[in-house]
Amino acid sequence: MELIYTTFLFFLLVSPSLGVDGEFARNFIAIAGPLPAELANKLGLRDQVLPQEDQGPAVAEADGSLCQGDLVASELPRYFSRLRELGVTHYKVFLPWSRLLPEGSAGEPDEAQVQCHRELLQALLTAELSPVLVLLHQPVPGAVAARAAGRGAPAFGSLFVEYAEFCLSAFGDLVDVWVTFSHLQEVLHSLPYPDPQDRAQAVAAAHQGFSTIFHEKHSRAGGKLSIALEMSGVLDSASSELISASLQDSVDFLSLSLQYQCGNETDFYQKLDEFQSVWNDMEILVFSLKFLDCASMEESAFIPAAAIVTALNEGGTRTIGCDINEFLDYLSHVSSQTNAVQENPAAAAVAPRSSYQTVWEMFAAQSEVERDSFLQGVFPGGFLWGASTGAFNIEGAWAEDGKGESIWDQFGHAGHVSLNQTADVACDSYYKTGYDIFLLRGLHPQLYKFSVSWPRLFPAGTNETINSKGVDYYNRLIDQLLDSHIEPMVTLFHWDLPQALQALGGWQNDSVIDAFVSYADFCFSTFGDRVKHWITFHEPWVISYAGYGTGEHPPGITDPGVASYKVAHTILKAHAKVWHLYNDKYRSQQLGKVGLVLNSDWAEPRTPSSSEDVRASERYLQFMLGWFAHPIFVNGDYPEILKAQIQAVNQHCSTTVAQLPVFTEEEKSWVKGTADFFGLSHYTSRLVSAGTNGTCTPGYESIGNFSLHVDPSWPQAASSWVHVVPWGLRRLLKFVSQEYTGTKIPIYIAGNGVPTGDTEDLINDTLRVDYFRRYINEALKAVELDAIDVRSFIARSLVDGFEGPLGYSLKFGLHHVDFEDSSRPRTPKASAYFYSSVIEKNGFPPEASGRSSAPVVFDRPAPAKLPNLPASEVPSKAKVVWEKFSSQTAFERDMYFHGTFPEDFNWGVSSSAYQIEGGWDADGKGPSIWDTFTHIPGNVKNNDNGDIACDSYHKVEEDIYLLRALGVKNYRFSLSWPRIFPTGRNNSINSHGVDYYNRLIDGLVANNITPIVTLYHWDLPQALQDIGGWENDALIDLFDSFADFCFQTFGDRVKFWITFNEPQIIAWLGYGQGVFPPSVQDPGTAPYKVAHVLLKAHARAYHTYDDRYRASQGGVIALCPHINWAEPKSPGDPRDVEAADRYLQFLLGWFAHPVFKNGDYPEVMKWKVGNRSELQALPSSRLPAFTAEERDYIRGTADVFCFNTYTSKIIAHSTTRLRPFSYEYDQEVSVSADSSWPYSGVSGYRPVAWGLRRALNWIKEEYGNPPIYIIENGVGINTTSDLDDTARIFFYKTFIDEALKASRLDGVNLKGYNAWSVMDNFEWLDGYDPRFGLLQVDFNNPNRPRTPKRSAVYYAEIIHNNGIPLPKEDEFLYGEFPKNFSWSVATAAYQIEGGWRADGKGLSIWDKYSHTPLRISNDDTGDVACDSYHRIEEDVEMLKSLKVSHYRFSISWSRVLPDGTTRYINEMGLNYYERLIDALLAANIRPQVTLYHWDLPQALQDVGGWENDTIIQRFKEYAELLFQRLGDKVKFWITLNEPYNTAYLGYGVGTAAPGVSVRPGRAPYVVGHNLLKAHAEVWHLYNDTYRARQGGLISITISSDWAEPRNPHSQEDIEASRRFMQFYLGWFAHPIFKNGDYNEVMKRRIRERSLAQGLSQSRLPEFTESEKQRIKGTYDYFGLNHYTTVLAYNLNFPRAVQSYDSDSWLGSGSAWLKVTPFGFRKILRWIKEQYDNPPVYVTENGISERGAFVFNDTQRMHYYRSYINEALKAVVHDGVDLRGYTAWTLMDNFEWAVGFDEKFGLYHVNFSDPALPRRPKASARFYSQIINCNGFPDPATGPHPCLELEPEPEGDSIPYSTAGIRIK
Repeated sequence: MELIYTTFLFFLLVSPSLGVDGEFARNFIAIAGPLPAELANKLGLRDQVLPQEDQGPAVAEADGSLCQGDLVASELPRYFSRLRELGVTHYKVFLPWSRLLPEGSAGEPDEAQVQCHRELLQALLTAELSPVLVLLHQPVPGAVAARAAGRGAPAFGSLFVEYAEFCLSAFGDLVDVWVTFSHLQEVLHSLPYPDPQDRAQAVAAAHQGFSTIFHEKHSRAGGKLSIALEMSGVLDSASSELISASLQDSVDFLSLSLQYQCGNETDFYQKLDEFQSVWNDMEILVFSLKFLDCASMEESAFIPAAAIVTALNEGGTRTIGCDINEFLDYLSHVSSQTNAVQENPAAAAVAPRSSYQTVWEMFAAQSEVERDSFLQGVFPGGFLWGASTGAFNIEGAWAEDGKGESIWDQFGHAGHVSLNQTADVACDSYYKTGYDIFLLRGLHPQLYKFSVSWPRLFPAGTNETINSKGVDYYNRLIDQLLDSHIEPMVTLFHWDLPQALQALGGWQNDSVIDAFVSYADFCFSTFGDRVKHWITFHEPWVISYAGYGTGEHPPGITDPGVASYKVAHTILKAHAKVWHLYNDKYRSQQLGKVGLVLNSDWAEPRTPSSSEDVRASERYLQFMLGWFAHPIFVNGDYPEILKAQIQAVNQHCSTTVAQLPVFTEEEKSWVKGTADFFGLSHYTSRLVSAGTNGTCTPGYESIGNFSLHVDPSWPQAASSWVHVVPWGLRRLLKFVSQEYTGTKIPIYIAGNGVPTGDTEDLINDTLRVDYFRRYINEALKAVELDAIDVRSFIARSLVDGFEGPLGYSLKFGLHHVDFEDSSRPRTPKASAYFYSSVIEKNGFPPEASGRSSAPVVFDRPAPAKLPNLPASEVPSKAKVVWEKFSSQTAFERDMYFHGTFPEDFNWGVSSSAYQIEGGWDADGKGPSIWDTFTHIPGNVKNNDNGDIACDSYHKVEEDIYLLRALGVKNYRFSLSWPRIFPTGRNNSINSHGVDYYNRLIDGLVANNITPIVTLYHWDLPQALQDIGGWENDALIDLFDSFADFCFQTFGDRVKFWITFNEPQIIAWLGYGQGVFPPSVQDPGTAPYKVAHVLLKAHARAYHTYDDRYRASQGGVIALCPHINWAEPKSPGDPRDVEAADRYLQFLLGWFAHPVFKNGDYPEVMKWKVGNRSELQALPSSRLPAFTAEERDYIRGTADVFCFNTYTSKIIAHSTTRLRPFSYEYDQEVSVSADSSWPYSGVSGYRPVAWGLRRALNWIKEEYGNPPIYIIENGVGINTTSDLDDTARIFFYKTFIDEALKASRLDGVNLKGYNAWSVMDNFEWLDGYDPRFGLLQVDFNNPNRPRTPKRSAVYYAEIIHNNGIPLPKEDEFLYGEFPKNFSWSVATAAYQIEGGWRADGKGLSIWDKYSHTPLRISNDDTGDVACDSYHRIEEDVEMLKSLKVSHYRFSISWSRVLPDGTTRYINEMGLNYYERLIDALLAANIRPQVTLYHWDLPQALQDVGGWENDTIIQRFKEYAELLFQRLGDKVKFWITLNEPYNTAYLGYGVGTAAPGVSVRPGRAPYVVGHNLLKAHAEVWHLYNDTYRARQGGLISITISSDWAEPRNPHSQEDIEASRRFMQFYLGWFAHPIFKNGDYNEVMKRRIRERSLAQGLSQSRLPEFTESEKQRIKGTYDYFGLNHYTTVLAYNLNFPRAVQSYDSDSWLGSGSAWLKVTPFGFRKILRWIKEQYDNPPVYVTENGISERGAFVFNDTQRMHYYRSYINEALKAVVHDGVDLRGYTAWTLMDNFEWAVGFDEKFGLYHVNFSDPALPRRPKASARFYSQIINCNGFPDPATGPHPCLELEPEPEGDSIPYSTAGIRIK
């Protein structure tokens, strides 16, 4: 290369063709600078490498500078001297305006910068190089632009002249040649003037202003002034003309920047002619010369350069010099420090090295030791760490919520994936956003790279259909990422093309470009306000190669010679259009970046000495990476090597093997430069050898003429294509930098990882740990040693996922996903913890000696002295708590409260040393009493012990990772006394134990997690128990010594201390009952003695902290007792209230009273123990006494009130026996539990949420409302795996809500809440059986992996929300229903009429059923019921009082037709209904008549009832009679009420009449079949015969609960809830409202189960085609009965199983009815969406109660208010066509199988009074008020007349309004 360069210079200087003389040759300027890219990168001087013009706008001034003293002194002089040897005469130096004048003023220069630049200029002169000083070559400094803004063009001119004049005075003695501006486009664009003309004038004025000064001061000394212009048309013509015209007389010569594109010479010379016509006779310095696409330069570099100089001279201008940088960049050996090895110097003189050759040669001489050495160091500040996924890999929900089919969906469903696996569910991430965010918070990256599923947003691929639910999903994901301080990096296309577009040809069809642009446009506009990193395509090579080349990926096309290249061509154009779309439309507002991610192996020659293999390796890289990178990052076209190779292959073969499309010139310019960053995926390397050129069969290798191999020494991963070759990454990065990005475009490593397989350790993935360690280190080398601008590293992948054709067998995840478990649990692997530590350290810093002392930045409670309080009374004043709460109704007690805690609320989790640490004898730890105890067989369940436990002693990083994921503000843990003092004394300090706690505390503090440290959590050193343990007063001093050491050692970071955890447990279980170690059984004396010592030890430690450490450390200290809430068995019995108070004083007051009140035990304790001791003939009380001094010492020794709580107890007074002596008997109470309270996994620990609120209030009243912290609260579940732990979620949901009520409603000073426990652990006597953890620990795995349970994600959400805020959708809506809305109330004949044999009525099935023993509660019957048969007037008066517009009632079939047939019509019965209807109409109330409400004539049941299809005709005849006789007055008919209940309850399980249960798998379906046909026949009868004349409506009423998935994050549960809806509501709705047939869910499932049961056909009957047509559309409206919601989950039964959220949903008088108003809106919306928005009438809705009559039925009012409001939301927000609402029911009545026990009525009926008097409940007036207002008028708009109803009878006050409900 040096020979070429020298030849070129010789040619320029002496060639006769130039027509120049010798003087010209002597004065010719050969100008270099700035630094060649390689040397600049090596020295870190990136701002001295000018940005390439073909790569977009220049970046702001970089950190590097030539002006670094050590460089000026060492590297650069040698380099400058070498340049001079090569004939260079001048060197460009670019001055940094912002560095020289950092304040913008010439009066305040940076003297160090000035001096350094002077030294640099002197170094050039010493090397005999003349400096050419460029004043401004980049955007105007921001400070200058700000000063010039708004002041017009002259303002910038004066500022520039000031700066230039300063430079002239500073450097004028060293510089002769000056250039005011270069790279004018960037300068102009950075000026703060919108008009291009103003910008051009500003530059011209600036140059002219300096020119005047320069020529006055400097020209006499031979100085020359110039400006550099571009001849590339980058400026608009007006600006160009203005500048050219202005500068003609103000330059001594013109500097010209040229770009010469080989192959486009004509255009170049045309522009040159135009230029010369303006600048005729001007001397020209070719200031910058770039050659584009000039392959011929490798052979004849001087030809185009010489041609340019010749053309300039012949055109009337005179060339005085030329830029030779383009040639220097080929001279890799210019710097004597380069590592490149020139194998063949002669060859080097013939051709320049390509980027590949340069890079390969740079590293070829490395020894293995040097190559594989590990570099200690960190990445630059601001480096971005990330994790990635792809939509089709993880989302699942392949057809959920309107998503369209993708090519991967079809590919999987066609059986093309291993084991016929599909991505249908994958990781279920569509429903598990919270889970993935949880993991990301633990991992703690700055970026999360994920892809958007095109068909999820545009199901058909185009914007004609936009799926709003898909948009919602990504909005939630993006918002939650940003909330967690993680930046989204969004990929638009990660291989999952909508199948609808593939059907049109996919990426082979150019029309897909516009579809992709439209999709991208939507994403930018929808998400771009929050997304700042966009990737257009992820690994397009894979799409082209595997999707359309080999066919391994969908769409499965095998055409490597044509389709593969066509697809790449289309993708490149699509990418470019999207980049330009963002650039032109969005960039200025959104300020984001757009790039793409290209994948590439590194290619190493198989035989390094073979030039053929070297060229083949380069070909491989160009075919893989250059195929896409070269058009975008170089010149808009494919690499010459690629084009030449394909041409050569086609020439070699008789047929065209490969067709490479050709870009037009316009397309090239459009594609070139369309990336703001270079995204690189890299996994492995290849050995490459030259091919044989022998085959003409299209194939990737045959077309490229290379063969691929691997070194057998390279470790292989689970996939055959991945071998572990870390050093390839560094080389590839060097190649990318050299070939594509230089210093201008940052590189993002956007994909790197390694797969493991099913046979490897799924959790302890040491291969992946080593892979990441080594690959990340190679990236670090590239940054630190090679000066490559790598900005990010993104690990593949966040979780295991669906890996294409290999399904789930390959696992790339940092987190393991169990695909066999429907809940898809995620478990962090060892690699997750490792990668997290790399992120935290930003690389691999050298091991620091000693421990860093990071400042503590977390919030902590402010220490404040609590007031002294008097002793408690007996009973204490806190008895007001029982007075306030014990009279609450269940409704008032359980009413859910929404809200948030105070802003400084402290959320945390808790653990204790023995339960989690393990390492029982590790590193010098001494034995504890629990070690001794658990090693004795039989002491603990299953003989479990804590020897290893959760192994937290060895898993500090893992624990902190998951604490960070939870988002907790604090972590409460305990110190193991024997781990720090193995013998319990400070003469034996175990440094390893101290180190462990230091690491833990430091990690917590670094993550802003407050350590709450318990000094003693039951694990006494055994050596101290050997001297008597806590019965020995010596432990007071020993504990103080331990505490003192801890305060001194950890107190600089620990600001919250707890001395003792649950001291009552220590005293009673350890020394009383003896079931805990040390197993002392002395129940009457030892507990009191031990408590006495504990209290004094606590006080001593408190005073030690207070006296010695508080002033400097500023922490708080307390002790932590526990409390079980005590509810009096009979709150009205003072003895039971006293007993409850006494129980609390013995439990909690034992320790709290001395500390928080008067330094002494509670009076009731002293009284009881003292009296009982006297009765026991003891000389003194068994309860020790404190001296006055001790009382003063103990009183006030707590800064806050901490306690643990888990359960509640029922307490009653009891006279207990005197012997044996016992703390338990001393309390004189009996303890029990309510049988209705739920069980937990620990005996005696029933979770009773409302007890927490009462306990908090008791503490408030008893101890003066101190700052309170709940330190432990949780529930144990007996199971080995409870990942989907719904019960625990209910626990936290309800307990935290009760804490919220106490805080917000009761004024309790609650400061913090800690969940017990952070993870499953050793639970004392129960071993590992009960699981309390938010994280599941696998105790069968030696690695003790931790898996977040669903409750962990839930608790993290609670923490994030700081409580339980009211969801937006649950906010109350004020407004009115549409005009003419129907308000109704409902009854049913059998339930209210009575008169069961009156006036000729026949028997019904309910008559018979209720007279059958044991069928009905209390053997109740409907014989009389409400006697409405005889009380028409009374019923109508009640209806009038309600102000309803309609009344829904049913007709008793057997009252009108006693035997069910028209053979005999009972006119008396028919007359009853006629009179009722007339009375209703007279009251302006319209009847809504149900033909059949379950009371089938018994005569028809005797012949089979609804199982006999003859009933269809009977029902039709019955209906026709009613239409004939009543139809002129009835305009609203219901054929059947709740056919599901008739079929399933009546003929399936037999819990309703007729009580048939012998054919549960067949009869219900037969009955349902006949019911549907009967309904259809009656509808057609009315429609064909009566509608025209009578003008009524007729339809069916279907009942349904709403089904909510038990786990809303599980696709399986969501599918179960949908299945429930189809089996329940869809059974009858689908045939009528859809297609005349049963829904596919029912048909498929029943058929599958029937065949599996050995049947030949489905148990579900089939409709004929004519029957389908007959049934379809037989409705005028949708009648809906709805009461409640169920939770559904999957079981292998015909329909999903129901369960009830009994812990958090309000109950009712019916076990099946929970108050769930949200379900009402959801089911109405579901009906709208499923059945095309039919008119809906709600025909029943209501709530029951049990027990004695209560007039003020607040729960019913709450029910109606909330349910009707949800109906209003369905109308207003969801567009549901709701026409009417019906309350169930008018009055209390016969409620079927429960008789009269459950009461739904708005009116009370006294069934014990023969007169059956009716009395309105408060809800009746409330409902009438809603009716009168037609909804809910907004109280904010003032009083509303509709609320002014007639006064109720005296004494009936209603403390309730539509404005809200009180929670007491």
